[in-house]
Amino acid sequence: MNFTNKDIFDLRARTGVGVMDCKKALLEADGDMDKAVELLREKGKATSEKRAGKIASQGIVSTYINGNVGVIVEVNCESDFVARGEQYKAYVDQVAKYIAENEVKDVESVVSALSELTSEVVAKIGEKISIRRFEKYVANGTQLSSYIHMGGAIGVLVETENASDEVAHDVALQIAAAAPRYIVPEEVPADEVNHEKEILLAQAMNDPKNASKPKEILEKMISGKIGKFYKEVCLVEQPFVKDQGIAVKDILKGAKIVKFTRLVMGEGLEKKEENLQDEVAAQIAAAKKN
Repeated sequence: MNFTNKDIFDLRARTGVGVMDCKKALLEADGDMDKAVELLREKGKATSEKRAGKIASQGIVSTYINGNVGVIVEVNCESDFVARGEQYKAYVDQVAKYIAENEVKDVESVVSALSELTSEVVAKIGEKISIRRFEKYVANGTQLSSYIHMGGAIGVLVETENASDEVAHDVALQIAAAAPRYIVPEEVPADEVNHEKEILLAQAMNDPKNASKPKEILEKMISGKIGKFYKEVCLVEQPFVKDQGIAVKDILKGAKIVKFTRLVMGEGLEKKEENLQDEVAAQIAAAKKN
C-alpha cells in the first residue's frame, strides 16, 4: 500500500467523498493522489447517471447580484436535508455566479457547461441535482434588489428605477409575501379582466338579494368590485405588507418598478412519496446483495 491514512483523509478533504471510497480510489491509483481524484470524479459521473431517474423535488431558490447583473435560479435535489447543507448551497451559489458572468441561452446550456462540477457535487452529496430554471437581469441605469424567504423556499429578483435601497427591499419583500402577477392594472390582459367580471356577475346573479335587479344594474355593480381584483394581482395596488393602511404605490415616492421575477421552490414539480420503513428495508436488501 503506497499511501497512508493521512493520504486517505487528505483525499477526503479534497473531494468530500467517503473514507472507504477514498481508500479504494487510492488503492486503484497505487497511491497517486491526482489519479485518485480523477477516479473519484469518474465515479461521480457514474453516480449522476445512477441517480438520473430519481425525483429532485426539494432544493432552494437563490439570487446573485454583482453590479448591474442579477440572477435568480432554482436548483433542485432529492431531500430537504441536503438542500439545507452548506455544500449544496455553495454549489447553487456557483451556478448563479456562472450564469451572471457568462452568456447563457437557456437552462440546457448551463447544465452542459457545469456538468463536470455537478457530477463532482453529486458524488459528494449522493443525490440527483437538477438546475431547473433561472432569470437574468442586466440593469441599465436602474437598481437590482433581491429577497430570499425561509432559506430559499421563495426567491425574488426585482428591478427598480429611482428607488432607495429601503424601498427596493420593501418591494422585494412585498412580492415574496403577496405573490403579485402584474405590476400595474394596465398590464392585466383584457381576457383575464373579462373572465373575472363574468365570475363576479355570476355571483351577483346567484345572490337572492339581487333577484329583482336587471343585468345592466348588476354589471355596473361589479365594475366597482374589479378594484378588489386589481389589489390581489397588481403589485402597486396591493396593501403594503408592513402597513395594510396604505398601498405599495404609496411607498414608491417617485420610484418605478420595472420588472420582477418570483420563484417558489418546487412549484409544479412531482413530489417524492416514499414510506420511510420501506426505504430502509430497500436499502438493507440492497446491502445484502452486495
